[in-house]
Amino acid sequence: QVQLVESGGGVVQPGGSLRLSCAASGNIFSILRMGWYRQAPGKQRELVARISSDGTTAYADSVKGRFTISKDPGNNAVYLQMSGLKPEDTAVYYCHVYNHWKNDYWGQGTQVTVSS
Repeated sequence: QVQLVESGGGVVQPGGSLRLSCAASGNIFSILRMGWYRQAPGKQRELVARISSDGTTAYADSVKGRFTISKDPGNNAVYLQMSGLKPEDTAVYYCHVYNHWKNDYWGQGTQVTVSS
């Protein structure tokens, strides 16, 4: 089992920045990949960014060049630095973990609202 707790969401003006954090606990040694997804009202949950245990990253085209994902070496935390925020980035952001037993774990979500 892996437990995930997100923090760092909030309200920000367009063009602003936020940093999301996700603390992982439990069987973190089994983690292969950590990432962030988001879900806007009326839309499906989508991948924002992910980082593998070897540090390989991947981003949604809509956030490339604006968001940066990183993690602690021990897999006990993953971060999402968001800059140049746009109203269309407004969503609930979820931390996600995938382990070598092919289990998916999700955080409770944190709201990000981009509005003037």
